[in-house]
Amino acid sequence: MLQELSEQEELRREKLAELKKLGIDPYPAEEFKINVTAHDIKENYERDKLNYKDISLAGRIMSVRDMGKAAFAVIQDSTDRIQIYVRRDDICPNEDDKVLYDVVWKKLIDLGDIIGIEGYVFTTKTGETSIHVTSFKLLSKSLKPLPVVKTDADGNAFDEVSDPEFRYRQRYVDLIINPKVKKTFEQRTKIISSIRNFLNDNGALEVDTPVLQSIPGGAAARPFLTHHNALDMPLYLRIANELYLKRLIVGGFDWVYEFSRNFRNEGMDRTHNPEFTVLEFYAAYRDYFWMMNTTEKLLEKIAMDLHGTTELTVGDKTINFAPPFKRVTIYDAIKEHTGHDVSKMDETELRAVCKTLHLEIDETMGKAKLIDTLFGEKCEGNYIQPTFITDYPVEMSPLTKKHRTEAGLVERFELMINGKEIANAYSELNDPIDQRERFEDQVKLMERGDDEAMFIDYDFLRALEYGMPPTAGIGFGIDRLCMLLTNQPSIQDVLLFPQMRPEVQHVTTEEIEK
Repeated sequence: MLQELSEQEELRREKLAELKKLGIDPYPAEEFKINVTAHDIKENYERDKLNYKDISLAGRIMSVRDMGKAAFAVIQDSTDRIQIYVRRDDICPNEDDKVLYDVVWKKLIDLGDIIGIEGYVFTTKTGETSIHVTSFKLLSKSLKPLPVVKTDADGNAFDEVSDPEFRYRQRYVDLIINPKVKKTFEQRTKIISSIRNFLNDNGALEVDTPVLQSIPGGAAARPFLTHHNALDMPLYLRIANELYLKRLIVGGFDWVYEFSRNFRNEGMDRTHNPEFTVLEFYAAYRDYFWMMNTTEKLLEKIAMDLHGTTELTVGDKTINFAPPFKRVTIYDAIKEHTGHDVSKMDETELRAVCKTLHLEIDETMGKAKLIDTLFGEKCEGNYIQPTFITDYPVEMSPLTKKHRTEAGLVERFELMINGKEIANAYSELNDPIDQRERFEDQVKLMERGDDEAMFIDYDFLRALEYGMPPTAGIGFGIDRLCMLLTNQPSIQDVLLFPQMRPEVQHVTTEEIEK
């Protein structure tokens, strides 16, 4: 569906046609060789001026200040912005070349165009490191104008485009005009690299497992369903990779991990997106106590690698990632924040407590979901500093080993930071008979109408029957962790392309008349 062009867009297309008439290719194919970046120049020129006598750089024009036969402009490459000085007599030494400045530069070049320049670096009378341009070449003509961003005298933006609908839908423009956004995603990459280095250095092996699965296992969540034409069978987009990673532990690997793209057909809010990234790792011959200690070391390392300190500002709070983290059982947490000791209650009693606390529940919810609702609504938000919530009731954890000393509990923890779950970990259940019974209990919940209950994965049960060593496993919500470590309030701010509703298209007058 075509959209009506704005007056500026029409004008840019006219300029495009004029460039072609002049024999200038607005989208040339040949390589433009670059030997320096804006950041390199600004960081190092004053210390080593001789290395910047003959430079070649490319970038997007962000502003122009015309001075008749000369002009100052700012271009932005992938590293920074830098001022350039363009003088008519320098780029057009012959009279026949004057069209390059008088027509192309002054009339046909727009903000947003990408150009390649050659020249040398100098310092202006006002002390600004700049590039004196001796030649330039148009590398890509921009047909849409960039949103106007107001800046102060030092070039710092004070009126950035903040409309989330625009920013998330047109992230490519957001990255151009809001420099801080790019830094967030650079930090995200550093976080993932820090994790990967930690795991690799400690002997873990990175692996890949299927995204398309015949059984959506490893978590309690509503899956996306698709269909494989060649096999004529339904398939699910994975909701978790846990059961495949544990198959690898059965197969003889001692420590495996995967950064997994998962998909859950559920609600969207500031901490949920239907497509998200999870890190899961599993280590043989370990338990959840080892996993708590390892988690503390990992998060301390990430904070230090990213910020050089374990104390980070998140909103109006200061959060300290230095070990040890506080440890609280889930029953103690509920008792502390609701006044109710639910440790011995059955489903009927739990339902009564939820109603007393005015929590929204329904008849499909079993004991596990009732306890989860109690904790989520009344407790979770109180844990700002990193805290391990431990020792969950068995009904809440169908893949977890029973507690070694406390009947009715399992060896599980969730890591809470800034009032949100960041990680979920177990001493993994490796008893195939017990696991089969837990799966069967999940089927009963499914029959009651719980569309997030787990399916029975018979192949996984078969794998357990061959014998899985004692194992500790954990899953980290990478997007939420990135929110914390980059001080972003919404998951959409750490996803390059978050899920959006379909865009409303504006039809042209001609289409309406048709």
